[in-house]
Parts: sequence; structure tokens; C-alpha cells
Amino acid sequence: MDSPNLTVFFLQIAGAAALLIWSVRLVRTGVERAFSAPLRLWLRRSGQSRMLAVLTGTGSAMALQSSTAVAVMVANFVATGAIPAAAGLAMLLGADLGSALVAKLLLVRQSWLVAALLLIGVVMFLRGHQRRVRQGGRILIGLALIFISLDLLRAATAPLIDSPGATAAMAYLARDTLTAFVIGAVFAWVVHSSVAAVLLFVTLVAQGVMPFAAAVALILGANLGGAVIALILTLAARAEARRVVLANLLLRGGGAGLALAALTAFQPPLGWLGASPAAQAIHLHILFNLGLVLLALPLVGLVDRAVKGLMGPEGAPSPLAHITALDPAALTNPDRALSCAAREVIRIGETVEAMLRPVPRFYEQWDEVAAEELLDSDKTVRKRHFDTKLYLAQLTRAGLDEERSQRAMDLSTIAANFEAASDTIATTMLGLARRLSQEGVQFSRPGWEEICDFHDRVLVNAQQSLNVMMTQHPDEARDLVAEKDTIRDIEQRLQRAHLGRLREGLTESIETSNIHQETLRALKQVNTAFTMVAYPILTETGELLSSRISHRA
Repeated sequence: MDSPNLTVFFLQIAGAAALLIWSVRLVRTGVERAFSAPLRLWLRRSGQSRMLAVLTGTGSAMALQSSTAVAVMVANFVATGAIPAAAGLAMLLGADLGSALVAKLLLVRQSWLVAALLLIGVVMFLRGHQRRVRQGGRILIGLALIFISLDLLRAATAPLIDSPGATAAMAYLARDTLTAFVIGAVFAWVVHSSVAAVLLFVTLVAQGVMPFAAAVALILGANLGGAVIALILTLAARAEARRVVLANLLLRGGGAGLALAALTAFQPPLGWLGASPAAQAIHLHILFNLGLVLLALPLVGLVDRAVKGLMGPEGAPSPLAHITALDPAALTNPDRALSCAAREVIRIGETVEAMLRPVPRFYEQWDEVAAEELLDSDKTVRKRHFDTKLYLAQLTRAGLDEERSQRAMDLSTIAANFEAASDTIATTMLGLARRLSQEGVQFSRPGWEEICDFHDRVLVNAQQSLNVMMTQHPDEARDLVAEKDTIRDIEQRLQRAHLGRLREGLTESIETSNIHQETLRALKQVNTAFTMVAYPILTETGELLSSRISHRA
């Protein structure tokens, strides 16, 4: 190849790989936006049985095309006590298997499938008025683009078959499986998708570009890299969340290393896995994750305790956590001062979101020490809100143009809403939980499940609102405001369901009626407070009318 052709060749391979990575992300985003709430509900309710947890993790990873997304959700549930750590680890093992199975499904080649997926997906996305219909179209378009990217990759790598340089490089990876293993792990981590990495490696094998031995090492390395992604994403999480992710990393990554060592040392015949090297590679990937589930599932409790001992007790909070972002020296520079205020408001929101997370635990079992800590957080929020108001008042006294003045007003309003949400949690909800404990009553099973489900949905919206505040993305702001209407409808439906149980004379519902209804109203108020983050964004883009979101074609 001459130099210009070589440049085009590498550009084609890089473009095909980039399209593959982005397409996988597109599908995952569509599933998260359309079905995040049902998936979270499914995961949380499956925590009582380890086998059910494995199946739920598998199904969720296949839907999201990402074991990492499942790992992050499960880690959050474990951190809040919604599911036991052992069940969470079982879900992660199932998610690893699900990501392997979805890679197999995405390698199916049907000439008519791409056209059908694109046609249906584009029609759903452009013509659909409901969010789930539009996101369903996004998912189908993403699937079609995955198949297209794989075809592009096959076409781009065809010249490598007869290339002496490429043959020599791949032959080296087949001999030095440790290097191939590390490359596979690093590549999966860089692209943040073990599914995309495995699809790329198997496609190269199918083209005859990569030897089977090199593909095996790379795929096993991708299993390690996929587990590392979740660990990095949860480094700032509570110890309970990090523990379950670390346990999965030790099992999946350690298992991958042991599997590679065994295959290298004993070189067993693998022809029974498939008729072609590509089929053998993907089936070995599935078999590894299935074997990991079968071997590790009975030991998840033991592994969790071992990792807990390995990590030790959680350290005391860093004193830096209480340092303010409000820099007085920045008041002479309005843009910088507004950025400082925005960072402080986000920190207020993060504190309130952290206060919301453990609320169900207070309803299940009252904890006076934890309640005092939550009240301390409320005091911190009030102080930060007061300081932010004064800071913005000082800034506006210096004289601002209309745009910056409106931004300062928006930040002050958002901070006030966050403070109101904090007060609702610390005063109303904590008071209701204390009443429940003092009166010695408990919710009916259906009522408690409804409250937990509703709490989880509000918590997701709170987290999404903080993300919207950082990204200022109009589409995500629209989704947040639309979810406010959904929350209102759900709250009304749950209130009707509660009244129905009262009519049936269910004792637990009668005893806890006021607490149940006030808890639902409080959660709705918290959701409304967080949703207000989206309104300035949509007002600026002209998508917010005086009473509702404007219709967008």
C-alpha cells in the first residue's frame, strides 16, 4: 500500500469502529430513557432470590446492551439497602452473562434486517409523540447502525487478509497472549463497552484477519476491562456500592485471567464450540460467563464478606466536603462568579439527593443516629442556600446585564427549591418515619412496595436533574419536565389504590393511612423541587409555554 491508501485504510477502520461504539451507546441511551423506571423496578424487586437476581441481571444487560449500566444501578440499590449485597453481586454476574449473549445476537446477519430496522425506527422517532415510541425508534436505529458498522468493518479489514504486516502483528498476539489480554482489557475500558470490544474482535476473526488464539485472549481481556469500567464509575460512591462492584471485578477479571492461563497451559480442543473460529470465539465468551455464574453463585455471600474485610471500614468524610465553591474574589468577574454559584447550587442538590437516598430505611427501622446525621445535612443545605443567596445578591448589586441577571435569578430559585426539598425530607418524611416507629405500625405489603417504587422513581429524577443542570441539554430538560407530569399521575393512581385498600378494610392500610398518603405527597413535592432545574433551560430555548412544554414536530 502507498501512503495515501494507507491513510484511507486506517480511516475506514477507525470510522467503522467509531460507528460501532456509538451505535451501542445509542441503543443503551434509548433503553435508559424509555424503560429506565421499569428496569430499576425489576432489578430492585428481584433482590430476594439469588437465582431470580441472576436472571434479572441477564435480561437487563441484554436490554441495555451493557453490563456496566446494570452494575451502576445495582450498586446504587446496594448502597441504599434496597437489595442485599449478595443478591446485588448475583445480578452483576447475570449482567456479565447478558452482555455476552447480546454480543452473540448482534452478530446475526440478515440482509433485510437493516432496512426494516431503519425504516421502522425512523418512522417511530420522527412521527411518535410519546417518549417511549420515540426512544423505541432510537433503539431500532441504533441496532441497524450496529449491523451497518459491522459490515463496514468487514469491508475495511478485507485488505488485511493478504497483508504480511498485519499477519505478522496478529500472529505475535496469538503467541503473546498476555499482551493480547492486556490490550483487550484496555480497549474495552477506553471504549467503555465490552460488547463493542467483543463484536470488534469476533468480526476480525470472522474475516480471517485475527488468529483464534489472539481473539480468545483479547475477549477474555475485554471481560476484565468491562468490570473495571463499573469500578471506576463508582469510585465516589458509598463503600457498600464499591464493595459489590469490586467483588464482581475480582470474580470476572480474576476468572478471565485464570481461564486464559488454563487455555494457554493445557490448550484443550475447542472445535466443539462451533464450526468456525468466529463461532468458537463468541461461544467461548458465553461459556466463560455462564461458567462464572454457575461456579460463583453459591459463593456470593462468602465473596461479599471477604471483600468487605479487604476494604475495611469506611473512612471519615473528607474535611474538603464542607469547603464552599463561592469565591469572593470572583465577584469582580460576573461570568466566573456565576460559575462558582452554579457549582455551589449543584453541591446543594447533591446533598439533598444524598439525603433522599436512605429515606426508606428510616421507614423500615428507625435509626436515631442516622436521623441526626440527616438533620445535620439539612442544616448544611440551609447554610449553603443562605450563603448562595447572599453571594448572588452581592453580585447583582455590582450591576449585571439582563442575561447575567436572569442567570443569577435562576440559580437563586433553584437553590431555594433544593432547600425546600431538603426541608421536606428532614422535617416531613423523617417525622413520618418516626411516627411509624413510635406507633408500632407498618404499611401493608402492597402499600410499602408502592412507596418504595415511587421513591426510586423520584430518586432517579433527582439524579437526572443534577445531570441536566450540569449539561444544560434541552432534550434532557424536556424529559425531566415530562416526567413531572408522569409523577403527578402516578401519585394520584397510588392514592386511589390506597383508598381502595381502605374500602377493603385492610388493617395495615387503615393504621398507616395518613402516613402513607403524606409520604406520597412529600415525595411528589421533592420531585417538583428538582424538576424546576429544567424550566430556565426550556424557557431560554423557547420550548416552554406559559403553562406547559410546547409541541415539537
